[in-house]
Formats: sequence, structure tokens, C-alpha cells
Amino acid sequence: MIHNYDVLIIGSGAAGLTLALHLAPHARVAILSKRTLEEGASLYAQGGISVALDKNDSTESHIEDTLRVGSDLCHQAAVRFTVEQAREAISWLIEQGIAFTRESNGGPGYHLTREGGHSHRRVIHAADATGRVVENKLVQLTKIGSNIEILENHVAIDLITSHKLGRDGNQCLGAYALNRTENRVDTFSARCVVLATGGAGKVYLYTSNPDVCTGDGIAMGWRAGCRVANMEFIQFHPTCLYHPQAKSFLITEALRGEGGRLLLPNGNSFMHRFDRRGELAPRDIVARTIDHEMKRLGIDCVYLDISHKSAEFIRQHFPNVYAHCLKFGIDITQEPIPVVPAAHYTCGGIITDLRGQTDLENLYAIGETAHTGLHGANRMASNSLLECLVFARAAAQDINARLAEISRPESLPPWDESQVTDSEEEIVVAHNWDELRRFMWDYVGIVRTVKRLQRAKRRVDLLLQEIAEYYGNFRITNDLIELRNLVIVADLIIRSASERKESRGLHYLLDYPQKSPLAQNTVLTPPGHQPSSPSQSLFHHNPS
Repeated sequence: MIHNYDVLIIGSGAAGLTLALHLAPHARVAILSKRTLEEGASLYAQGGISVALDKNDSTESHIEDTLRVGSDLCHQAAVRFTVEQAREAISWLIEQGIAFTRESNGGPGYHLTREGGHSHRRVIHAADATGRVVENKLVQLTKIGSNIEILENHVAIDLITSHKLGRDGNQCLGAYALNRTENRVDTFSARCVVLATGGAGKVYLYTSNPDVCTGDGIAMGWRAGCRVANMEFIQFHPTCLYHPQAKSFLITEALRGEGGRLLLPNGNSFMHRFDRRGELAPRDIVARTIDHEMKRLGIDCVYLDISHKSAEFIRQHFPNVYAHCLKFGIDITQEPIPVVPAAHYTCGGIITDLRGQTDLENLYAIGETAHTGLHGANRMASNSLLECLVFARAAAQDINARLAEISRPESLPPWDESQVTDSEEEIVVAHNWDELRRFMWDYVGIVRTVKRLQRAKRRVDLLLQEIAEYYGNFRITNDLIELRNLVIVADLIIRSASERKESRGLHYLLDYPQKSPLAQNTVLTPPGHQPSSPSQSLFHHNPS
């Protein structure tokens, strides 16, 4: 089946939905969601959104903190662009009916928390479920949009480009997607396509991300000819709940911001021995310190304790963390929480300009899929949802201005599966999936070595070959699509990490423990790259 739209948005998180709501009402818009509309990483963002609202805070301070945490690799223009629009983005959310938590003393302002890397309290939040509150409101608004069609259980397979079809120019014309409900591949034609598929946390064995975060947009953009940058910078969140039945549950950084202490099994604190900021050091330092202590002592986890606060305070500020931990027999008002680091955020991605434009004409990337230059070598806490909002609004503005000038793509060919058969070897997909995630965790994790990266590269090369052969012979399935994307993202991470001969931010290499005096981006260029978008000029200057 062939569908025609003005704008095709692949991904239904905060970035994709915000963009849809800012597009002109006359534009015919489709949103492809891999599962239900509500599922995605945005839903699990507990902490909040960074914005300088306190009278003692300022935009300049927010910029300075972001640049510092990014370890000299942020792009100042991208940081300033994002931070200067924070208040307007938050105001828009409030206008839509988002009920952020107010000051507990009955004052007129909003309660702000402080998280790692921030010099002030500047994280506006809705209790400890900001992502869920924001996502649910955006879903509600999107469903009543008369020009927006929501297609759930649609898994994008590949972008359709003029280059792939042998036509003139280098434009994105649409995408193929697996309709899981009807078990068929549909063709989507669009004037503009937006990748908003989130990150790639599922490339690691342990992650805070939901199952849908398989790097689809990054892999599709790469295959279509887009450059990627800084894929070696994978942020490991320091504190995920450690329990055999607890899957991917994050313990918000705001808990440390309100006085939570990290403890060893004997009850001793340890962060102060590694960084003067203690529990409020940036995430890369906290995660690396926990990893160090776990390996040094041979322990399975460390502990995060907030029980010295009153039970009323804990239940009021962290109702979701309290309730979730209680399900597993952990009363956080009385005892510490067992925690471990887990893969959390992809700081690199498809290179874009400040409007979300990629190297490929009429293709945009926003949110965690994109590399805007905001995060540098380490994302500062609660800047992610802010980036989603700001760049979604910027991309929508650009699309609205250009849409009338973009001609509708000529007829696109349907998906061809005449040369494939149904697989009788699904065990191959399951085995490759497991092998990939395990060696990425073991060899390309929080602390890396040249030898481990070499081992990972040899293994990923074999998997790339096996999976490509499998993909060419058998009919598409959801698991095969995700595995194909994950192995490409894994290869990009390994290649980027191997090129960076220093330790900076989230990339810690034992063979090169010092930071180089020269801050440079790691930019990978796909075969047959044909730049046609202004984003090509984004990295023609030093980061900061």
C-alpha cells in the first residue's frame, strides 16, 4: 500500500509529537510509532527540563554549565540557541496544560531541583514523572489534531532517496515501513521526512531505555548517506534499580539533588574521594566511579540512600520511585536502594544544523537521533527534553517555511520481496542480538581499552556480514529490522571510539587517560556521501 503525506514523522516521543503540533494546520502529517503512541524513552524521563527560572540563576550560567559538562566539545552556537529558547519552550508546555510541581511553601513559583553538573536549581519538573506527564499531554493534543494521522505498530525499515532510485539530485522522498498489524510493508511518500526515533540504548546488555530504542533513525540516516558525529559518547546513567525482576527502571538524579548519598555495602560513602562535588558531579564521573568501586570490591551494586529525609518529603517529591521500589520490597523511606550504572543516552547521532536539517535534502533529524552539538562529550542532566522541544519547534518552523516550495515526490516503487522467503532460522536473530549486546557491554562500556575495542571490531564485522546475508534472503520481521539497525549503530560506536585517542567526557580509554589539548569531533562519513544540505557547514569551525 502506498501513502502520500506532506510530512512523515518517524518516531512518537516528545520530539516527534512537538514537531507535529507546530506544523501548519494545512499540512498533511503522518506519525509512525513502532508500538503504541505512548511507548518510548520520553515516557521514562523522570528528572525534568533545564531552564533558568530562579532569580539567582541566568541563561549565561546555564550555558556555562553545559559547556563545562560537555568537556570542551559542545558547539557554542548550538548551546546558546537551545538555552536561550528554554523559557519560551517551557511556556508553551504550560500553555498546553502541563502542571509542573509548584513550590511546597505555597509560593507563586515552580519547584526547581538541582542535578549533576548544574550550578543552580534549574530543573523544572512534574514530581518525578516529568517525561510521562509531558508525553501523555502531547499524545492527547496530537490525537485531536485534524491534520495528523497516527499510525501505531509501524516499524520504519529504510528511507527512500532519489539516489537509491537512480534519479537526479540527493533528496529524501519517503520511507518503507513494516505494518505489524497487517504484516505487510507499506510505502510512504512525503515532501519532508523527520527522524525522531530516539537513541540506541538497547545496543548494550544493561540499559535504562525501553525496548524500542534500537538506533533506527541513526542507522537509516547512515544508510541513506548522512554523516554521524561523536557516537563514542554513550552516557551511562549512574543509578538504575538493581533487582532481578526490575527491568530498566531509572532512579532519578533529582534524588541525589535532594541529598541522596551513594554508599558501599558497608554503609560508607565514597563519591567525595573522587570528586569534590560528590553525588552532584557530572554523570560520566559518577558512573565511572561506581563502576570502579564495583570492580575493585567485586560487588554487584552500590546503594543510594535518601532515608535520612522525612518519609513525607520522600513520598511527596518521589512518589513514583517510592511506589515502584515498594513493589520489589524496598521501602526507600527506611532503607537504601541498590543501584548500578546502565546505558542511558546517545550523545552522538546524525549531524544536523540548528533547524534539524541533515545532509540529505528534505530529511530532518531531531531529539536523541540527532547530533546538534548541544551535548558535547557528556550531556548535562535534563538538557535532553529541552533539546527535543527546542529543535522540534525550529524544524517545524523551517518545514512550514519551505513546504510550499517542495514538489511532491514522483511515484515510488513498492517494497520488493520477490527474492526472499520466510525464515526457519529465527534462532540466528536471537543469538546475534544477544551476542552483540554482551560484547558491547564487555568491550565498549564505561571504561575502554584499545585491545577491547579491537576485539569488538572483529566481532561486529562478522555480525555485519551475517546479518546482511540474513536480511538479503529472508522476509522482514520486527526483530530483524531492529537487529540490522543495532549492528550498524554498534559499528559506528566502535569505529568512533577507536578513532578517539584520548579520554574526554563519556569516553574513557585506559591506554590514553589524559584529555587532548585539541577538542575535535569524531565525524564518520558513509560510502557514497553526497552532501546537499546546509548542515554540511555545521562542523567547519571548532566546537567552542
